[in-house]
Amino acid sequence: MAAQFPDRQWGSRTSPLGRMAGPFAASKLGSLIVRKLTPLDRKVLERTRGRYTVLGPIGAPVILLTTTGRKTGRPRTSPLLYVHDGDTLYVIGSNFGRPHHPAWTANLLATPTATVTIAGERIPVHAAPIEDPAQKEEIFTRFVQTTRAYATYRTRTTRNLRIFALTHA
Repeated sequence: MAAQFPDRQWGSRTSPLGRMAGPFAASKLGSLIVRKLTPLDRKVLERTRGRYTVLGPIGAPVILLTTTGRKTGRPRTSPLLYVHDGDTLYVIGSNFGRPHHPAWTANLLATPTATVTIAGERIPVHAAPIEDPAQKEEIFTRFVQTTRAYATYRTRTTRNLRIFALTHA
């Protein structure tokens, strides 16, 4: 059996703040603000080794994913929401519904080895794209349960959102 990923989530999606966060993040203004907060969130996550995030008070499960840049070969780190499934973490390349795929997804397609920082641990992972449409839809539904903003992001773009399964390497 594969090793379990730690589960680190604080705050609550059912708190008043957590309930307001989804509709706000789904709005164009909210998406813009969250994108602008990403560099700050990356710094908070790096300094706390994935223990705390700017989005923590709203109960958002966030990891740091470090990929290898497909053009530069340099490490590229992105804070991402995830769905936790014991020995698998799922991440989705929604890019807030923007027309292009986020760079980290192309990086994983080129080099599927990466590192996840979560709950104070840095864990080497292997990424595999989810191809089966039924499985993608099931996982996507779980992201929507995390925040309904994902349903809005999918309506903003015509591209097929990439979803990856991350497992211990």
